[in-house]
Amino acid sequence: MTPTGTRRSAAERRGEIIEIAIEHFALKGYNGTSTDVVAKEAGISQPYLFRLFHTKRELFLACHEVMHGRIAETFAKAARGLPTEERMPAMGQAYTDLLADRTSLLFQMQSYAASADPEIQTRVRERYAELVRQVAEATDAEPVQLWSFFSTGMLLNVIAALNLEELAPSEEWAACWVDPHAMLADEAARQA
Repeated sequence: MTPTGTRRSAAERRGEIIEIAIEHFALKGYNGTSTDVVAKEAGISQPYLFRLFHTKRELFLACHEVMHGRIAETFAKAARGLPTEERMPAMGQAYTDLLADRTSLLFQMQSYAASADPEIQTRVRERYAELVRQVAEATDAEPVQLWSFFSTGMLLNVIAALNLEELAPSEEWAACWVDPHAMLADEAARQA
């Protein structure tokens, strides 16, 4: 029951469960996450969880849809109203801001790791392709520019996931890499 005494709809309950499951999948991965633990944290029974999401895979894919939507919306918002040549740097900058949310970052990395499951791989691949098409359409980028943009994004994921800031005091390369805003600004200036 909600504080007002009304029952939450199935859609509201699904959204709540997805947010809880994202946390668990981000930390433990697809195979390491227990649906029983997710259900308990959500205050529901495991059978009810499976009435809302028929399988663990379906729950994971629902989480992936939410996370994909956040990235796609971040890109769209960053590019909105800008001249074409300013869109890719703006999208890159906005993406680096997303990396501050460690749970989102780790879930994204876990979605690639879960691609050993063919159904998950298909969906993750489709959504990744959608992001590439979105950036291509918004920026008129050539394939090599898209390669560079998404390669940089993956490296930024690794930098954030590994918390390379710990190496920065003793490793010059790490000190340079941990400030992606400066690195991207330098790269954008070189390309201009």
